[in-house]
Amino acid sequence: MKKFIDTLKNIWSIKELKERILFTLFILAVYRFGSFVVLPGVNAEALDVGQNSSDILGLINAFTGGAFGNAAVFALGIMPYITASIIIQLLGFAVPYFQRLQQKEGESGRKKITQITRMLTVAITLVQGGTYLTMINGTPGAVDPSVSRSVFFFSNMIILSSGTIFAMWLGEKITDRGIGNGISLLIMIGIIASLPRVFIAELQTTLQSNIFKFLIELVVFFAVVLVTVLIVQGVRRIPIQFAKRMVGRGANQMPATGARDYIPLKVNASGVMPIIFAQAIMFLPMTVASFALGDDVATSSGTLMALQDWKSLPYNILLFILVVIFTYVYTALLVNPQQYAEYLKRQNSFIPGIKPGLATQDFIDSLTTRITLPGSVFLGLITILPAIVATVFGVNDGFAIFFGGTSLLILVAVVLDTLQQVESYLLMRKYDGLVKSGTLKGRSNMMTIGAGM
Repeated sequence: MKKFIDTLKNIWSIKELKERILFTLFILAVYRFGSFVVLPGVNAEALDVGQNSSDILGLINAFTGGAFGNAAVFALGIMPYITASIIIQLLGFAVPYFQRLQQKEGESGRKKITQITRMLTVAITLVQGGTYLTMINGTPGAVDPSVSRSVFFFSNMIILSSGTIFAMWLGEKITDRGIGNGISLLIMIGIIASLPRVFIAELQTTLQSNIFKFLIELVVFFAVVLVTVLIVQGVRRIPIQFAKRMVGRGANQMPATGARDYIPLKVNASGVMPIIFAQAIMFLPMTVASFALGDDVATSSGTLMALQDWKSLPYNILLFILVVIFTYVYTALLVNPQQYAEYLKRQNSFIPGIKPGLATQDFIDSLTTRITLPGSVFLGLITILPAIVATVFGVNDGFAIFFGGTSLLILVAVVLDTLQQVESYLLMRKYDGLVKSGTLKGRSNMMTIGAGM
């Protein structure tokens, strides 16, 4: 406890770090305030978008911290920006123009990508905002009847678009003047906003039945977080050897010992993207059926309804398979063994025991395939874990979603990234780090090559 207090004192004694933390907290408070400012002409109480709903609306509502269900000015949050970033990233794998911008044109290429992403964000916001306002307008009692339809759509489209752009600007300001990645922190604060409420609800429920059950839930939750941290931070280090070189001139010339370094291959290189893609696929059958069958969709097929129930067995089996498949696909896009082999050749380095060129490429490819297996299985398990704890152990649905899925992975990844930045400030001022060893596990000077690595 004393070490923890001393660490807090050290953090607060660094003026720049203190100012960055306070600035970050201020921006997050502004963002949360915007989540409760309701759009003009809207009765938010008439909307029926549950915080724990299993459909795509509930997922967006969870990521925006309830702003979507409140019909707030930040109802779309930064989700259009995230969508635009994913599209640009995928284009970087398939379109040569975007490949050049990402890999060969350096800072100027990154600026162009940022501009394109922002323009695409505005376009996506207009589409999603129009769909969102149409949904609100179709909900009985949600729109003030005294407001004309044209005024309602025009004014609120401007407000929603401005809210998304402002939220994106807030995230960029946190990245520049605050601590941590701004966009990620905005997503995290939206997800974690419901945690106190569902935590208290679960505590009240277990107090009436069995408090021992609640303690077990906390222990299990803590264990899941620890395992998630290990997987997120886990890397397979491939040792590389730099060729010996001659140092000095003339009679003093002598061979220098080849330096050693590592190539880190992450166990979970794909992050949360496979879960997002898999959940998007799971929403498609019901969405298509809703357009095709209309109101008869509820009685059309038991299998179709089971695929909409996030706690059903067919839903979770299919979701697990999709996550494993998408993990391999996305990892294959991110990790380029040929790029590794070419980089090592240019640096006059090699993997001990492996010939340069094609042999190195095949070695890295096979190793990536092997380490992706446990990463994909873990990602699949962590995706369906909320359904398991909710169905088998009777945990409240709202509290269960924090046992896995995108919520837990985003929380762990963002917290680790922020703590690593705080630790770097401490170490630069010659203070002890946040952990006993002096550095957070996973922080090192290992070389990284390629996008997403």
